[in-house]
Amino acid sequence: MGAAAEKQPNAQLSSWFVRSGWSKGELARQVNRRARQMGAHHVSTDTSRVRRWLDGEQPREPIPRILSELFSERFGCVVPVEDLGLRSGRQPPAGGDVDLPWAGPQTVQLINEFSRSDLMLGRRGFLGASLALSAGPALVEPMQRWLVPTAGAVLPPAVPAAADRDAGRPSRLSGQELDLLESTAVMFREWDNQCGGGLRRKAVVGQLHEVTDLLQEPHPERTARRLFRITADLAALAGWMSYDVGMQPTAQKYLVLALHAAKEAGDRPLGAFVLSSMSRQMIHLDRPDDALELIHLAQYGSRDSATATTQSMLYALEARAYAALGQVNKCHRAVRMAEDAFGDSRPAEDPAWIAFFTEAELHAENAHSYRDLAYVAGRSPTYASLAHPEMELAVSGFADDPVHQRAYALNLVGMGTVHLLMDQPEQAAHFTGHALSVAKRIRSERVNTRIRRTTDSAVRDFGDVPEVAALADRLAVELPEVAESA
Repeated sequence: MGAAAEKQPNAQLSSWFVRSGWSKGELARQVNRRARQMGAHHVSTDTSRVRRWLDGEQPREPIPRILSELFSERFGCVVPVEDLGLRSGRQPPAGGDVDLPWAGPQTVQLINEFSRSDLMLGRRGFLGASLALSAGPALVEPMQRWLVPTAGAVLPPAVPAAADRDAGRPSRLSGQELDLLESTAVMFREWDNQCGGGLRRKAVVGQLHEVTDLLQEPHPERTARRLFRITADLAALAGWMSYDVGMQPTAQKYLVLALHAAKEAGDRPLGAFVLSSMSRQMIHLDRPDDALELIHLAQYGSRDSATATTQSMLYALEARAYAALGQVNKCHRAVRMAEDAFGDSRPAEDPAWIAFFTEAELHAENAHSYRDLAYVAGRSPTYASLAHPEMELAVSGFADDPVHQRAYALNLVGMGTVHLLMDQPEQAAHFTGHALSVAKRIRSERVNTRIRRTTDSAVRDFGDVPEVAALADRLAVELPEVAESA
């Protein structure tokens, strides 16, 4: 009784909550979604939990940090944890999870240890919840060191003094075995595009761990560089698949390690591709400033070595970042540059990891840029009308593609959002419903989240339209939100 009497209602949190206009259920849903984006899958919040916070209960991390972010975004100003009447847990040092030594032996060791931990502890998000997601200078500044030359040969940690002796020694790995490792990475990418990141992620992590085991043996420099290139490719794919299933800190760590491996391989275009994936993640997390800096770093680092297709992809992502920032002229310019570069593409010269960037994908990126401009400009019909034909070309381009099913689903949702911007809720419900049908065949939390968000927007603005109401009912049955717990 005495302990209960001492707890006082949290007047500060209640004030922010009332002014937000959210219901307790809406705040709980937003907290759960943000937790999944951070990789904290153990978080499961409901209306009764929110009520207890308002009554004075102190939640544990990462809840205070999530609430601070949500209210900051809601009010357009920084709302510190303390201003919510909450206690913040100790945060790890800035950049602690991404500011790593740029050296071959350390890179091998870090990837080997991280992939092993993921395989052993990563079920249901335990690994991701133990990491911090870096952003701002804490992320961008360490990545700039990708461009700083490093002296010395590429060597496994076990033989630091054997460079001259091993340089001419044949590797126990044959060229055929290296070819097989590279083709395995290509196969994993095809599975990811077709099935989503949730189905084969652990297989990719296991293959990555095996390759780093190989890297700890002595190899001639040419073989070691090729192994580092395979490592970078697999680590980038492990990061992308982690991103796709909502394990954001885990995804970022893999991508950072992939960039380190690409540097050891001496492969600037592959490093630029890794940076582009990091940029996409920052756009997804509403950090367009960081996304733009990362994509500019990718462009600068690969300006003399990337194929036209890769350059086109980088320009398209630059346009996405400019769109999110509301920089209209720069967005239009980047879209044109992406189209011009793609016109010079020679697929036979492209590395396997850029094969996803087809003409349909280019239309998809440009459509999303114009759509994002429409949102930034206050639901502008002008930009929505620019997005519509691009999105149509993207959807039609993926419709008969049996491999890129996730991209097909994402662009069906994108078409739904464009129709919402054009005040056409019936068409929005049609395309989002089609995306739901595709989503049931793949495992991608990113697709599921976008379907839910688009449906929520449709219900909020057009809830009395029968097609929208039917979509919401179908979503509740076919794609329910299942709270994950530890």
